[in-house]
Amino acid sequence: MRFLSPARHRRAAWRLVLALACGATPAWAQVDPATAGPAAAPASPDTPAPAADEDDARPSGADTRRAARAARPPVTPRFEIELDAPEELHAFLLRHLDIQRFREQRSLDATELERLLSELPANARELIATRGYFAPRIEIGEPLPPTEAALAAAGQGPAPLGRIPVRVDPGPPTTVQSVQISFLGDIASDADAQAQREEIQREAALLAGQRFTQDQWDRTKTAALRRLTAQRYPGGRISSSLADVDGASASARLYVELDSGAHRRFGAIEIDGAQRYDREMSERIVRLTGLTPGSDYDLALLQQAQQRLLDSGYYDAAFVYVEPGAGGGALPVKVQLREAMRQKLVLGIGASTDNGARLSLEHIHNRLPGIGWRALSTLRFERQDSLAKTEWSSPLDKEGWRWVSLLQAAKQDTNQVETTSQRARFGRAQDGVEYDRSVYLQYDRARTLTDSERLSGIKGRIESSVTANYAWSRERFDDPISPNRGHALAVELGVGSTLGITRKPFGRTQARWLGYFPLDREAELPSTVPGERATARPPTRLGRLALRLEGGAVIAERSTPVPDTQLFYAGGDASVRGYGLRDIGVVQPDGSVLAGRYKAVVSLEWQRPIWGDGVSRSPFEHVLFVDGGAVANRVSELDFLWGVGTGLRYNSPVGPLQVDIAYGVQPRKLRLHLSVGFVF
Repeated sequence: MRFLSPARHRRAAWRLVLALACGATPAWAQVDPATAGPAAAPASPDTPAPAADEDDARPSGADTRRAARAARPPVTPRFEIELDAPEELHAFLLRHLDIQRFREQRSLDATELERLLSELPANARELIATRGYFAPRIEIGEPLPPTEAALAAAGQGPAPLGRIPVRVDPGPPTTVQSVQISFLGDIASDADAQAQREEIQREAALLAGQRFTQDQWDRTKTAALRRLTAQRYPGGRISSSLADVDGASASARLYVELDSGAHRRFGAIEIDGAQRYDREMSERIVRLTGLTPGSDYDLALLQQAQQRLLDSGYYDAAFVYVEPGAGGGALPVKVQLREAMRQKLVLGIGASTDNGARLSLEHIHNRLPGIGWRALSTLRFERQDSLAKTEWSSPLDKEGWRWVSLLQAAKQDTNQVETTSQRARFGRAQDGVEYDRSVYLQYDRARTLTDSERLSGIKGRIESSVTANYAWSRERFDDPISPNRGHALAVELGVGSTLGITRKPFGRTQARWLGYFPLDREAELPSTVPGERATARPPTRLGRLALRLEGGAVIAERSTPVPDTQLFYAGGDASVRGYGLRDIGVVQPDGSVLAGRYKAVVSLEWQRPIWGDGVSRSPFEHVLFVDGGAVANRVSELDFLWGVGTGLRYNSPVGPLQVDIAYGVQPRKLRLHLSVGFVF
């Protein structure tokens, strides 16, 4: 080997740098044409360049292997598991046993299958234990020859390895004997949190006496943690948990230790995104839910504040949240807003089984010039009804009250009766945290014309009135979209006088009540907490009952000319199914149906979930119902008309979608009813 002197080394380095700068190739980097392949040979104008697709046309080794694999016949199942197990475990085991992953493995042989079968009992025991069976007996029989159908299906592919008999006796199910909840952190000694501690323990104790399953145990722990972090302690966690199972007695004792961390309170409200509308207005809406600096952290208040911002109509999107972080200081409330346009025009097309096709036009002005009120104007045209109205409302004051006004004109044509009406209203309304209420004055004018009166040349009856009214409502459901339990009540009271030539006083009252009642104890097991929507419903099989009661009365002398818009009808999708909208009223001698002074409606509905595979619950429910309604001018004349039927409900994220087929007992006709969403 020859070494360069330092001076020569420097000169050689400079020559290399200059050569590279000029684009030359160093001598030690050049390829000898004599030893180089075709790709390294110097190109010349006389040498044709190789076609660009020649190399691409040659199949590579990977392509060859892929083509060979594609040419092989498809693999049919190499073995079959003939499982003898209770119905509730049969599909579950066939779906989750590890051995099933190898059914279509081409290279599987008898030796490997024997190894997999040796692991099957342990795998099956683990799976069965999640269903609450801890003493199962599992027997694996000798492999049986494959069936002729399996051999024929295999064709030229790998031959099937046979049928594997597997018998599973799960043994007695394990029952939860007790559930013990203990606490660490501030909640353990906080007197204000006593009710919260008791509620967590009460909900967890509902699991006692139930069959133990891993899903329900996980759900109970999750619900306890959510209940802990929903109020006062957003940094809470599960410190430890234990399921102590006694296989001999088929019982389980469950333990959970919750660490609450520090007691946290709300801090200042920080608004981001307020440009078109006053920042003070959005902060006022948030405060009206009870979310004020210094108050205890409460997830439900954050959710309510967010919903009220959206319901106000001023915002297309709203997010209200806190960032707990470490420590025990106040939590700033962050409000992020995306404001709605100042004006909006909405065209709607729809249909209903009550009124057929519907066309609507809606205009929204969120800040009227000069007064700053919000205006909602609507035009709606349907097969039997048409409506034009405009509603104006002021921004909320510090107590949550707002001024409201309404102008409305409507026309209804049904049951051989045409009713044309006008209405004006002015008053105040409050959307509270627990209940809503409103106080207002109302003017009504209505002209009623029957077909027989029209043929006789009579212009119909025109009546008008003015009333002072008070309305109050309260809802307490576990879920505002798809409730499982809870109740709601709404009451309206009004007093006033008729106008025109004959002026007589009258009173009007109306009430509605709706209740949901779960039918089995499993429905009481924890699945959600205030402020959070349930991620998984408890596995109730009996479902729930929904009971609805409605009543109305107009108290006046028999000769008092009360406008028809202050009287009552029944029937339709949301009233008595099996009858059309306003089919139930006071029947006249000519067959027309007019509104009456007294109304009574009752509805009982059984909503039962549909189970997809015997284990998991589908979003569909089956419904059976009985509806009844009566309308008359005297209480003694109330005669109920009944409808019975069945239906299918789909619990979508926006609310239930329901299709009902109802049979009207009196008219002896079937009627289809469609409804979307939950509305009280």
